[in-house]
Amino acid sequence: MKITDIREARVSIASEIANAYIDFSKMDVSVVAIHTDVVRHGQPVVGYGFNSNGRYAQSGLLRERFIPRLREAPASAIVDASGENLDPFRIWNVLMTNEKPGGHGERSVAVGVLDMAVWDIVAKVADLPLASLLAERFGDGSTDAQVSVYAAGGYYYPESGIAGLRAEMQDYLALGYTATKMKIGGAPLAQDIERIEAAIEVVGDPACVAVDANGRFNSAQTTAYAQALAPLGLRWFEEAGDPLDYAIQNQLAQTYPGPTATGENLFSHQDVRNLMRYAGMRADRDILQMDPVLSYGLVEYLRMLDVLREHGFSARNCIPHGGHQFALQIAAGLKLGGNESYPRVFAPFGGFADSTPITQGHVRLPEQPGIGFEDKAALMDVLRARLT
Repeated sequence: MKITDIREARVSIASEIANAYIDFSKMDVSVVAIHTDVVRHGQPVVGYGFNSNGRYAQSGLLRERFIPRLREAPASAIVDASGENLDPFRIWNVLMTNEKPGGHGERSVAVGVLDMAVWDIVAKVADLPLASLLAERFGDGSTDAQVSVYAAGGYYYPESGIAGLRAEMQDYLALGYTATKMKIGGAPLAQDIERIEAAIEVVGDPACVAVDANGRFNSAQTTAYAQALAPLGLRWFEEAGDPLDYAIQNQLAQTYPGPTATGENLFSHQDVRNLMRYAGMRADRDILQMDPVLSYGLVEYLRMLDVLREHGFSARNCIPHGGHQFALQIAAGLKLGGNESYPRVFAPFGGFADSTPITQGHVRLPEQPGIGFEDKAALMDVLRARLT
């Protein structure tokens, strides 16, 4: 088996939305296609990858560092023992050759983009959906037939107030979602509470509404919001402080009785180990949101799951950030607690397969081998247009 070509491009996902920390007016992503000489169903096997929203395109790192390493690696360094399929773990070692420990902020994204494409290939060569392949190799042999998903939105729009938020939440319910998430921290506390109460009124149950501060708050602000939010009974309070400020997360765990969530901006198993050691996370309620594609890919995500198990957490505590099909396949194959979804933003990278609509807050997986990108026409139009 050989890799015959690797292509990379940058795609804009810019929009006028904002959270408590950034706007998305210049947001973009990297997309890659890895071509092989293996033929399945009459076509050469091609694997696709892209990074999640919130981290910009990694074109420089990909083109100048990581893609050249993969191109130059001998076949023996990247294929499995049979020689008939790629080995994601060997490829991960190739990509990380001469990389010092630490420094996880941006290179983790570049490696994750390539890792996604590699796993797409591995599953296609095996002629299996990725979830089935993962269940066989790393799980109990069976997949979750459907995955719980929630609609992430509730951003701050420049011209949209409470009425716009209500309409957005109602739209998510009409699409089949039963749980939603919204942004906080970009407005004064009283205004945010008004927004949250409006969302709860539309969704119908506070336990189905989560809030996300995107790491905006200091210690005092975290306390003020925790006291105001505690009586509401929300689904979770996400990323109150800086993701590496474990003291703030520990403070929140000590003072906020409801579930908390964090992890989308942790990019290594070492980061997750420190979260477990110092942040006061509670296995009976708290959610871990590490995003496989932003954190060196599935190879590293498996190491993260090992760390969580060592500290008494289950894979069901994990609901990955990103809202992409890669995380959805992982969630089904490794039996995580669910998956994020972006039904109205970051198109066409958010959302799932065309053949699997959201039903009562859950989604089935497509039956195609690989990650299932080919069952999302708008995404494939972009990938083919930019990578051919």
